[in-house]
Amino acid sequence: MFRSGSKATWDSHTIWKWSDGSNPEKLVGGCGFAYDIDPGGKYLLAQFQSGEKAGVYKVPISERKCIPLLPGVTSGAIFALDGKSLLYPVAVHGEAAINRQPWKDGKVIGTPQVALKLPFTFPLLYGWGWTYDFSRDLSTIVYVRPGGHADLYLLSQK
Repeated sequence: MFRSGSKATWDSHTIWKWSDGSNPEKLVGGCGFAYDIDPGGKYLLAQFQSGEKAGVYKVPISERKCIPLLPGVTSGAIFALDGKSLLYPVAVHGEAAINRQPWKDGKVIGTPQVALKLPFTFPLLYGWGWTYDFSRDLSTIVYVRPGGHADLYLLSQK
C-alpha cells in the first residue's frame, strides 16, 4: 500500500510504502502525491498540481526516484485498463477530452492522442482538488460543476 503525506509545504510531499501490520517506510520525498500504480506494480504515478514542478512524475518503486513524465500536465493521469497507456483529461477553449499517452517499459512513447472527446467541459481543478474521475476503460466519467446545476450525460463509444 502506498500513501502520500505532506509536512509543511507542497514541496515536501513524501510517498510512504507499507504492508498490513508493518511500519511505514519512506519510498521517496519531494515527489508530489501518489496518484496511481501500474498493473505490474513496478511504477507509481505522482502529481504536482501547481508551481514550477507541476506535472506527472513516475516513481520506479525499485529505484525510489522521482522522474518527470508529463511536465505541465496538472490534471493527473491514470493507467488505462490494458496498462499500455496513460489517460489524462485536458480542457481547452470550452472543450474537454481524455488524452491517451502510449506507455511501455516505464516510458511514454509516441505522442498523445485524443481517446475521448466530450460534448461538454468541466473544471479540472477547484480549490486544491480534482473535480472529476473516470474509469480506466473510459466507460464512466463523473465530474462536479461547482456552483452549477447537475447534468447527466450518457456516453457510448462506437
